[in-house]
Amino acid sequence: MKKKFIFIFLVCIAFLIGCSKEETFGNFFNTSIQKMHEGEKNFSYSLIHTEMNVIHENDAIAVFVENRSQEDVIFIGYFEKENNKWNWRRTRGAKWNSPINWTLINDTPHIYSGAINDKSISKVLVGKEQAEIIEVEGDKRFWYAVNDAKDIQVKFIKNDGTEEIIKELK
Repeated sequence: MKKKFIFIFLVCIAFLIGCSKEETFGNFFNTSIQKMHEGEKNFSYSLIHTEMNVIHENDAIAVFVENRSQEDVIFIGYFEKENNKWNWRRTRGAKWNSPINWTLINDTPHIYSGAINDKSISKVLVGKEQAEIIEVEGDKRFWYAVNDAKDIQVKFIKNDGTEEIIKELK
């Protein structure tokens, strides 16, 4: 009887340890986006880039492309982990040939981002900070910068060194 009790006790402990395993960010992201688009035809996505611990220890950024029937849209999402669970906080999207040059997530943290398809742009500056530029496909690139300040200047730096202040709208 004692051996049976110990065996049941150990099985319960193993079960509890297995259930308490933290969900990875990648699993959370994939499950969440699939649930959001469940039942949609001609939908797929590609996770292009992730960055963990952006502002604090328990947050993340994901850059992903949603492939819809006619047009690809690139997004940046901000995520926070609370009580060992990931939460999708904010998202902004961009289209490759849009009159919108860049967007800003107004809530803290402020995330500036945009799509570019001009290979002559070598850097993007948000205030004094250099943005991260991610190669997506061919000439398509995406940039983002996390900044504490709101309403700061965005500049494109060209390969020849010229600087161009970029307004949000063309």
